Amino acid sequence: MIFAFLQIIGGIIMSFGQIPQIAQILKTKSAKDLNLKTYIMMFTGILLMEVYAANLVLHGSGGAYLITNTISLLASAVMITLIMKYGKKNDT
Repeated sequence: MIFAFLQIIGGIIMSFGQIPQIAQILKTKSAKDLNLKTYIMMFTGILLMEVYAANLVLHGSGGAYLITNTISLLASAVMITLIMKYGKKNDT
């Protein structure tokens, strides 16, 4: 029971931990100091964990893991999109 609780809390922190960075990029319209490769690697790792979580759900467990991991995957995708959009400095 305690491990399920820890997974949920950790998953929530991981899922919503990127929101301050996303908000900052949207506010400043700049992501020039962020490394796209880092976020692509994070996205790939989370995607692989997503496959594992889906397998757990198919075998009767891991629902909370799948939900929090999916949110993390979406947040990473948003970060990649924002870095691609705002990553280069606008001189205009």
